[in-house]
Amino acid sequence: MAGLERQRQLLDFALSSLARRPMKNLASLTVYTAVVFLLSSVMLMSHAIRREAAALLAGAPELVVQRLVAGRHDLIPTDRLATIRAVRGVAAAGGRLWGYLFDPAVAANYTFLVPPDRSIAAGTAIIGSSVAAVRGVGPGDVMSFRGYDGRPVAFTVTSTIAAESALVAADLFLVSEGDFRRLFGIPADRFTDIVVTIRNPREVRTVAEKIDAALPDARIILRDEMRRTYESVFDWREGMVLVLLVGAILAFAIFSWEKASGLSADERREIGILKAVGWETADVIGVKMLEGLVMSLTAFLAGYGLAFLHVFHFGARLFEPVLKGWSVLYPEFPLAPSVDEIQMASLFFFTVFPYTLATIVPIWRAAVVDPDMVMR
Repeated sequence: MAGLERQRQLLDFALSSLARRPMKNLASLTVYTAVVFLLSSVMLMSHAIRREAAALLAGAPELVVQRLVAGRHDLIPTDRLATIRAVRGVAAAGGRLWGYLFDPAVAANYTFLVPPDRSIAAGTAIIGSSVAAVRGVGPGDVMSFRGYDGRPVAFTVTSTIAAESALVAADLFLVSEGDFRRLFGIPADRFTDIVVTIRNPREVRTVAEKIDAALPDARIILRDEMRRTYESVFDWREGMVLVLLVGAILAFAIFSWEKASGLSADERREIGILKAVGWETADVIGVKMLEGLVMSLTAFLAGYGLAFLHVFHFGARLFEPVLKGWSVLYPEFPLAPSVDEIQMASLFFFTVFPYTLATIVPIWRAAVVDPDMVMR
């Protein structure tokens, strides 16, 4: 108990010492908090987007088969379905129809898709929330597009997709198979690609190798490869933002170096007085380290808390276009609050410990000098 009481008294003295230099400490705290805020915002947002992408890809096909002609993605014949279904380990295989159409009215691309259950009635469409907003349309309105042959193809909007699905459905058009083929001129014996379901998830790569051997002109895309591609994109974007924040990181490094380079005259005089009245060197170093710890913890908690609010309550407006991407039909979707403990611990280690430890050397140099010399 005596040891705890002693530490409490040292902490009280450290807090009173910080309060005696309010302007200097407030300026340092503001810079420190701003650096933690910027770095935390980038890390929190990138982690949240990765979680959204992982949840999205969890429902993606285990395996996608595309046809390559001269190294380019081409339409795949329907007879390839029989070849794929004959491969041992394949549970099901089905053709997909999807593509992009440019709308000059809003200078944006729409994604047209035929749903797997082919449940859309001919001449109708279900559209994404961003399409409805940018075109000002809703259920009952008619949208017309110019087909591959120059003839108009009209769609009556039956409903819009909920805004909660904007990450994948902001620019989406769900249409019937017949309308899709009529709009893009795709013959009845062709698909965009083929999705494959595997009986045993542990045999995905083995089945992919068998399909690749049976279809030499095919490109096999695994769900794990899609996930790694998304992670690589987000890693690149996060790195790009951190490079842009290199100025803030350098400012923090200079800030810590200035803290380690020496003490002000007032701080040296204070240490001399403490030594003169009987304080031990260990006590002086301890109380000054407590000052640094209070400053660094306060800055870390404030910066991280502000970053959490910035990302999950205000949509991370500072970094949203860079980390989420940008488009004419921009998907507006809230990020689910999530914290990566390892990321948080790393940020804590690289921001709190350097500042706190930087106070040891100059304080030790001042504390071991004769008090009379320090006060002079």
